[in-house]
Amino acid sequence: MLVIDDGSKDDSAKIAERVLADCQFDSELIVRENRGLSRTLNQAFSLSDGKYFAYLGSDDIWLDGFLEERNKFLDERPDAVLAYGHAYLINEAGNAFDSTINYTDTYAREMILFGGAPISSTVVYRRSALDGVRWNDDARLEDYEMYLTLSSRGEFVFDPQILSAWRRHGTNTSSDNLMMLREILAAHERNTQSLGANRDELEKIQRRVRFQYARMELQYGNKSSALKLASESWRGARSPAELIKFYLRMLVPMALVEIRRRSRKEIPIKELRFE
Repeated sequence: MLVIDDGSKDDSAKIAERVLADCQFDSELIVRENRGLSRTLNQAFSLSDGKYFAYLGSDDIWLDGFLEERNKFLDERPDAVLAYGHAYLINEAGNAFDSTINYTDTYAREMILFGGAPISSTVVYRRSALDGVRWNDDARLEDYEMYLTLSSRGEFVFDPQILSAWRRHGTNTSSDNLMMLREILAAHERNTQSLGANRDELEKIQRRVRFQYARMELQYGNKSSALKLASESWRGARSPAELIKFYLRMLVPMALVEIRRRSRKEIPIKELRFE
């Protein structure tokens, strides 16, 4: 196990050093200046070995059995380049308030094509699939670009067990939807070969991505940007019903949406078990 402190300004390195002193297997702590996630992942990959590779961000969680179950899943599927699954969504207090079961498309090729991606804390890579490729140092959505590249190399297999938790808070990159949209469209342009699409097909894919992000902006209460995106990409709706539903949702006061969100039952992380 490698632990890399990417220039944190708090006591993370001291805490990691203290915890690793009792580690029962080989481990190493690297403390250095901030270089960003892509460079950190590339460093971790170059310094590690083994049949599989997985990483965990400091704010996410692997539940008991994660590595064992994902490794077993890949052992049984030798043609797969990675395995992924669902994740609990947890807040800053460490309580689960939802899971990706309600949102994530389990058909990986279509999900990635239209701007989605497996949650990184659910993924275990087959190391040989990463030979010759690296995380793009200039991409802000480093995982998405890697998934695009790997999608032409082999199968992404889905494990239905919930073995991970993904923390949602105000500093998540994923909370900046418009930045994510720009990065996804730029990644499409850089990886047209992996997409296997001509220009007309790419434009159709990107219209659908833009409309999906219009829906996400609406979900976050950003109605003006949602309306602007939808007006530019309404042909990206999968059906007339989806388009009608979007505009009806525009009429719902955000106060009602917030009341519904606050009514969700939260489960402390210590009570979560893999399913």
